[in-house]
Amino acid sequence: MVKLLDIIGQDPAVALLQRRIATGRMGHALMFTGPHGVGRRTTALALAGALLCESPQKIPNNGEISELDDNFELTDACGQCNDCKTLTAGTHPDLGVIAKELAAHHPAPEVRNRKMQNLGIGVIKHFLLKSAYLAPARGKGKVFIVREAELMTPIAQNALLKTLEEPPPGVTIILLCRRSEQMLPTTISRCHTVQFGPLPSDFVTDRLAREEIDPDEAKFWAAFTDGSVGRALSLARSDMYAVKCDMLDELAALGPGGDAGLGERLQKITEARAIAAVKAAKSADKAELSKMLATRQATGTMLELIASAFRDAISLAAGADRPLVNADQHGAVESIARKHSMRQLTGAIEQLSNYEQLLWRNVSPKIVWDNVVLACAAG
Repeated sequence: MVKLLDIIGQDPAVALLQRRIATGRMGHALMFTGPHGVGRRTTALALAGALLCESPQKIPNNGEISELDDNFELTDACGQCNDCKTLTAGTHPDLGVIAKELAAHHPAPEVRNRKMQNLGIGVIKHFLLKSAYLAPARGKGKVFIVREAELMTPIAQNALLKTLEEPPPGVTIILLCRRSEQMLPTTISRCHTVQFGPLPSDFVTDRLAREEIDPDEAKFWAAFTDGSVGRALSLARSDMYAVKCDMLDELAALGPGGDAGLGERLQKITEARAIAAVKAAKSADKAELSKMLATRQATGTMLELIASAFRDAISLAAGADRPLVNADQHGAVESIARKHSMRQLTGAIEQLSNYEQLLWRNVSPKIVWDNVVLACAAG
């Protein structure tokens, strides 16, 4: 099992948790915020281990966590007791990991047959609220970790408010979300927020190198994901790098009138990725991932890739002393910078953000991609 002292690159977050454990003011509702793939879920599981362990260890800091004094007494799971062993096996009866995929295992057909697009009240009520008010099987307490908490519907969040504010004794709820502002203010106000930052780029690059990812590709994903090792690994394994390279070359070659065929090609790529995501969810979780959500996620990634090239072009045009994310395609970035004024480059980035929002308003992907190409061509 991963323990709190095994967490790498998140010393401020771990230090905050250690202080709360030491003072007995852990709080019964925590919100872990930060980018995907930087260790929020791993830290939540490690904290659950420390809270549920039969005989947690007390260890002097001795420089282990730089934010704490050397003589600070750290608390961590022992790793040997029955609780720790069942946590390692993923079978601890007092740990609940709540995710939208649980809808596939709900007893009600109307919840079970719903496509995975959000984290609804049916899942929250059955798998969290109902279980929270049952006595712990092991007697020490219960921990619930809510993944992708930003996908909770307002109705689901409102149903959770009372339990966040006054949970049963021994119950700890940890919400994982990217940004706290994605949650309702009433939810935020009932939680202690723990911020997670990006991991060092070298750490992410080394992690990808262990997966035998090409060095140039590893450096690109480390920079593109802003220190998110989980997301970098996911993208590297999805063969997106070749798509990125081809797309950037085509954007660099665009004339002022654009290229109607490019919009169609980009749409087909996102459509294929969305279909693959739906199939993967069905295979892994026996759940129906919403095709609409999968398309939005795939399109969002593609738009991010394009925006990274235009931001690099702005850096080149401004002579900024900043490493390029797309350093592996310096010539293509230079071509984009040469063709556009600074105003056109910044305008294109703004439009890319607008087009992603249009997708969430059910605008046709074809219309979005045609306009994306025009924005990249003319700024």
